[in-house]
Amino acid sequence: MKKVLVLRFSSIGDIELTTPVLRCLKKQTDYEVHYVTKKSFASILEHNPYVDHLWTFEQSAGELIPKLKRVNFDFIVDLHNNIRTLKLKLRLGVKSKAFPKLNVQKWLYVNFKLDTMTDQKHVVDRYFEAVQPLGVQNDHQGLDFFLSPQDQIDAQTVLPESFRHGFAVFTLGAQFKTKCLPESKVVDLLAEIRSPVVLLGGKEDQALGERLENQFPEEVINFAGKLTLGQSASLLKHAQCVIAHDTGLMHIASAFQKPIAVIWGNTTPQIGMYPYEVKATVEYFEVDNLACRPCSKIGFQACPKIHFRCMIDQNTAQIAAFADSF
Repeated sequence: MKKVLVLRFSSIGDIELTTPVLRCLKKQTDYEVHYVTKKSFASILEHNPYVDHLWTFEQSAGELIPKLKRVNFDFIVDLHNNIRTLKLKLRLGVKSKAFPKLNVQKWLYVNFKLDTMTDQKHVVDRYFEAVQPLGVQNDHQGLDFFLSPQDQIDAQTVLPESFRHGFAVFTLGAQFKTKCLPESKVVDLLAEIRSPVVLLGGKEDQALGERLENQFPEEVINFAGKLTLGQSASLLKHAQCVIAHDTGLMHIASAFQKPIAVIWGNTTPQIGMYPYEVKATVEYFEVDNLACRPCSKIGFQACPKIHFRCMIDQNTAQIAAFADSF
């Protein structure tokens, strides 16, 4: 059997966005599909039926080279396209193709606010350019996220009765602080939402989640830092709608075809990482006419301009109205 190796080392959202490529590779070719990523992100793909073998590493993908060489891959699909994947491809010596990363266009857009990204494809559609030599085409069925039996959470059991007729999920955190509403604005938002709210996030969000739960004991339940990624996804799947920053959980919400309110801070949809192929309602909440946006294609831990207007000036009443409309 022919074998193809897919490369994407991080992070949650970027790996989740590769899932349409995996599905189409498996369904449209006779290749055995292998995937290399960091061990810390393995849970995103370990239950994906379109991945035949998941290879993971702790520190460097170079750890895997002796084992990967023995597989004798026929083709490498590079969906990361950086110096680390280039080194791996050179060591394996296999024909490959990488997706267009648009680094120059993004740099011009971020640093000079030139309109270089408006007409560019979503990153998923650019990922598909890397599998064109294999004759693979996008089926436009959106993203996938597969839950294991151990991940399944019965919302009716873990949530109080007041939540059982419907709730919104708010995803608290992000890798970079400039992608997140500050705590004071989250408090404003939760005070305005009439629907019960479940908070999700990582360990780093747990303390914030607990403070918010204490402040709104009847309306808010915090699960941030208390669940695995799969368990968080399972609970998110039961939500009426999702309020999210530009994060991995936003893309998992897209996979479940949830209505999504996306709060954009220092990043913008034009960078190409917005919710993909979602048939449900998706609304973007941005502060317009800020000359400093986007200040980064990824983010910072603090606003470079200090004022943080891209989040401080968000209209929480409008976001709350979105959540209460479902």
